[in-house]
Order: sequence, then structure tokens, then C-alpha cells
Amino acid sequence: MRTPVFELHIRPMFRATDKAHMGFAVDLWEYDDVVANADDILERLQSDMPPTGTGGLWPEEWITLFKRWKDGARKRLDLGTAAFTLQQTAAKTTITATGTFPAADVEGWLQLESETDTSKTYVLYFEAPDTPVGGTPQLFTLKESYPSTDTRSVFIHSSSGTQQLH
Repeated sequence: MRTPVFELHIRPMFRATDKAHMGFAVDLWEYDDVVANADDILERLQSDMPPTGTGGLWPEEWITLFKRWKDGARKRLDLGTAAFTLQQTAAKTTITATGTFPAADVEGWLQLESETDTSKTYVLYFEAPDTPVGGTPQLFTLKESYPSTDTRSVFIHSSSGTQQLH
């Protein structure tokens, strides 16, 4: 069974209504806050979060997944590092990330993190295997494309911080 990962499995379960309901005590979309308050969050999920009038309790399988994450490794994704380029053609714009994974069997991808009317931000994620394996870290080239008619500014969030691509 796969180890649950905060950014892939836990954070997406926290709905905006859950975040609003618990906002006085914890930011449910922030890993460190959720880790620090995991026992209290689980207790609330099992009893009254969120109230029936604002969405109702989580399904039991969500609560079970949260508990498995809380009681396990509390795994999360790492921010990756790479060299980034932006290339435009008449039809599409392509973001390319190139580099070397930090260890063997690490996987990586570019993911749209947020967007506004004027910009979009992608994040470079790395996911280590549950059980490290021996071997040589592999080179990677990751690409994300979108229509060239989208002229918003592009930002990349990586382990080096956030940078704008031109």
C-alpha cells in the first residue's frame, strides 16, 4: 500500500470549508501546522469538523487515510531543483526543467500551483521512494505545455525559491 503524501493525499482532502472552520487554530493547507496539530485535527474530524451545516463530516475513508498519514511517516513532497527554460512557438508555450534527481528512483514533475488573471506559478516536486534504493541518480527533463494564446507571466517555485521565467 502506498504511503500517503501530504501534498497529494492529505491537503486536497481539506476543503475550503474545513480550512475556514479551523482557521482560528490551524492552517490546514500548511504542512507544519497540520503536523503540529495532527492529533487535535483527527479528533475534530472524528467528531464535528466541519459541522453538518457547512459541509458535514469527512467520509470514513478520508479519516482513515488522514490517520494512516498521521501515524506513519507524515511524508511530504520535496521541492526540486533544476535549470528552467521557456520556449514559445505559434501554437504552444513549453516550460522545460532539466537536472539530476537527488537519488535513484526519485520521481519529479511540474505542477500548476496557482494562477491569477496575470500570472501562473508552477512548482517542481520531487518524490522519494518509500524505501530508498541503491543506484545512480538519473538525469531528467520535465516539460509542461500550454497554449501560446495564454500570455500570463510564468513563475516557478522550486527549492531555489520563486523565479519568473521570461
